[in-house]
Amino acid sequence: MESAYLYITIAVILGLYMTWGVGANDVANAMGTSVGSKAITVRKAIVIAAIFEFAGAYLAGGTVTGTIRRGIIDASALLSPELLIYGMMGSLLGAGVWLMVASRFGWPVSTTHSIVGALVGFGMVSAGPGAIAWGQVGGILGSWVISPVLGGAIAFALAQSVRHFVLDAEDPDEAARRWGPVYVFLMGALISLVTVWKGLTHLDLEISTEGALFIAAGVGLVAAVVGRLLIHGVIARAAEGKSKSIFEGPERIFAPLCVFTACGMAFAHGSNDVANGIGPLAAIVSTATSGEVNQEAPLATWVLLLGGGGIVLGLSTWGYRVMRTIGRKITELTPSRGFCAELAAASTVVIASRLGLPVSTTHIIVGAVLGVGIARGVDKVNKQVVARIVTSWLVTLPVGAGLAALFFLLFRAILG
Repeated sequence: MESAYLYITIAVILGLYMTWGVGANDVANAMGTSVGSKAITVRKAIVIAAIFEFAGAYLAGGTVTGTIRRGIIDASALLSPELLIYGMMGSLLGAGVWLMVASRFGWPVSTTHSIVGALVGFGMVSAGPGAIAWGQVGGILGSWVISPVLGGAIAFALAQSVRHFVLDAEDPDEAARRWGPVYVFLMGALISLVTVWKGLTHLDLEISTEGALFIAAGVGLVAAVVGRLLIHGVIARAAEGKSKSIFEGPERIFAPLCVFTACGMAFAHGSNDVANGIGPLAAIVSTATSGEVNQEAPLATWVLLLGGGGIVLGLSTWGYRVMRTIGRKITELTPSRGFCAELAAASTVVIASRLGLPVSTTHIIVGAVLGVGIARGVDKVNKQVVARIVTSWLVTLPVGAGLAALFFLLFRAILG
């Protein structure tokens, strides 16, 4: 294409903007509960997330990305390659603007739903309703219910079990020694499965279900052994008066465990959701250089670097806003509650991945935090904050669609 350099330059800027929005909003899924429970500070959370989000985005962010994200638009319905380019530009800008607005107000919204809504808006304007895979869109709408309900139910059960077996035991320290390694085993196994089934899906790795379960069991056992030693150390230091933890009783044991779950979820998130920003970017680069609409686009290393860098930039600037909502405004979190919420989120992702359910990690973690809050009593949940969050979910698709349609028409008028 004659204007390939111009198109790619604009796409790089918009791709960086979109991945900045991913970092500003979605990283709270992994770090919000750890910050809210005071297991780590916001500054430490940003450092940890920067390392693991970037590693996930760069190492496992994808070798091949479909140019038509998640099959939302029928490529054959597009009349020219330029329409695809303008549409992907409009989608990146529309989704990015919505993520910026949501992050500004601390609303945890789904970046996947944002970009899907944007693609629907562009497809409707450019090719008509017939070009949209409405079945895919319907599945995403269904995830609004599936994600928070499943995450919340598992989190509720975990919080109740921790309270029964550890927190309310006659000897909480002895109970922590007995049951702590079990929870750590679950944590290690589930985070491994999240990484294999969710985080490494874009790598050319052939790992069977049996192989994934074997890896998870091995990682879980190693984590359990390390966790047991860690728990013994924490209890021993407390008995000797040498503990530096700000938490009392068994809660001090769960504080470091929150960090481990956050690291694993951050890696899986970076490897998976970076595609929301670099998928449309890859489509533009491929189409601009080849002059044709291709269903798949080889992903260059610099695109992964851009995506990882954008995520880190977003979480280090505005990431604290959504972290604060998830970690502190929905309900009061302690390390044990934060651990249960993250463990529930990992469990939900694993279950959904195997069943093929279209779930959102944002909706899952919000539901999980609600679940641990309800386990203490419905009155312990801030219903006004929850209402604002649910409202932001409901408007994500239509707002993303409207903005993308508007920006598509502007790009077509200016560049066409």
